[in-house]
Amino acid sequence: MSLARRCSRTACARPAVATLTYVYADQTAVLGPLATYAEPHAYDLCAVHSERLSAPRGWEVLRLSLDQALPPPTEDDLLALADAVREAARPVRTVSAPAQETGREVARRGHLRVLTND
Repeated sequence: MSLARRCSRTACARPAVATLTYVYADQTAVLGPLATYAEPHAYDLCAVHSERLSAPRGWEVLRLSLDQALPPPTEDDLLALADAVREAARPVRTVSAPAQETGREVARRGHLRVLTND
């Protein structure tokens, strides 16, 4: 089985190049670049079917550019990511104020103390 996603149209075996989603509240069909992962309420379309797409009467078709390639990360982006990971990995140091004692120490066992209320 191929890992490439196929067109959602029946009997079409061509590879998907675009994703179609519907915004029912705005009566809009949005055709954009292939989504990162397949979603149940989105339709993957091949080049032929994405070009021939039509929407119901009264609906608007919003076509986003399919050629939008994300620029590769720059060195600054990678350094910022590395700094963020280092910052997240640092242990959190909390300074708590010493508790005020209200009694005197009567006994001690290891790190535990027994206080009396006088």
